[in-house]
Amino acid sequence: MTIDWNAFTPWASLAGGVLIGLAAALFVLLNGRIAGISGILGGLLKPVEGDLGWRIAFLLGLVASPAAYAWMARLPSPQIDASWGALVLAGLLVGVGTRYGSGCTSGHGVCGLSRLSPRSLVATATFMAAGFATVFVVRHLLGL
Repeated sequence: MTIDWNAFTPWASLAGGVLIGLAAALFVLLNGRIAGISGILGGLLKPVEGDLGWRIAFLLGLVASPAAYAWMARLPSPQIDASWGALVLAGLLVGVGTRYGSGCTSGHGVCGLSRLSPRSLVATATFMAAGFATVFVVRHLLGL
């Protein structure tokens, strides 16, 4: 294994992790809700009275944040080494997984683990194991 030292950004990564943790903690402390993206987005499909505004504001903030950052610094250009079909299939599988797992990586991995939830520990371990297995199969067995 080699490290791409040009892409190695421990301080930026640490700052991003701290900001995500702080935002998740403030969200649960101030609103009493978990900052799980799939749950927030899913709540828009069956809106509850008085619940729509904060969900839309949260999701708009997720979209607006990179745009605001782009005013201060250049955004990195993403390089995706997959076909559109693979991306669509991956997105659908992630969507199905979030339904079966009753949440996504942000809900379980960030918020659930910080609350010491056993269910979130199992879900996060499952997400990670499935990701590791997928990368191993796709990259090393299939050679894609």
